[in-house]
Amino acid sequence: MDSASIRIALIDDHALVRDGVRALLEMVERFKVVGETGCGKEALTLVERERPDIVVMDIGLKDINGLELTATLKQLHPSLKVLILSMYDNQEYVSQSLRAGASGYVLKDAPSREIVSAIEVLAVGGRFYSSDIAEKLASSEPQQEAELTPRERQVLLMMAQGLNNKAMARELAISVRTVETHRLSIRRKLDIEKPADLMRQAMEHGWSPELDARPE
Repeated sequence: MDSASIRIALIDDHALVRDGVRALLEMVERFKVVGETGCGKEALTLVERERPDIVVMDIGLKDINGLELTATLKQLHPSLKVLILSMYDNQEYVSQSLRAGASGYVLKDAPSREIVSAIEVLAVGGRFYSSDIAEKLASSEPQQEAELTPRERQVLLMMAQGLNNKAMARELAISVRTVETHRLSIRRKLDIEKPADLMRQAMEHGWSPELDARPE
């Protein structure tokens, strides 16, 4: 097997969904689907046996909640990346997926390119959320918006989208050092130390770069 390939397992209790996702992923040369199942118990065995890099997980499994299974898999295999692929677009499920240890959340009716992009981002240690999820979260009222500058809200949202410092600097046309300064300021203002908690803040409050595109 090519050392650069990305090993993927599919966990969804609808065979037609698995068939469609597998067909899509197998069109990408680097992707290798190493197994699939619709059962949570079988998923534990599958991951132990095949050791995939990424699991594409449905929430509504018949024998166990997909978020509970995500948490269990992350405890057993900390390096495993989990991408939630779900029909549910409510904010609470997204927040629960973060707490369970998932690194991404994509809707089943999202464009196929989002699933491919999500896997590529997760494979290099990033996070990815469906554009529809980001738009829905952006419609909620930020609880701490007044504490952050428009630029800090941009940086926080980009962190939630999985961008690293260099990518954020390029996107915002600022230096990497300035990005690092903004990140430090965000942590101080929100009294948050862990990067995962910063990601959660961005996803829960949904700050939108389109709303805050004006320069400082």
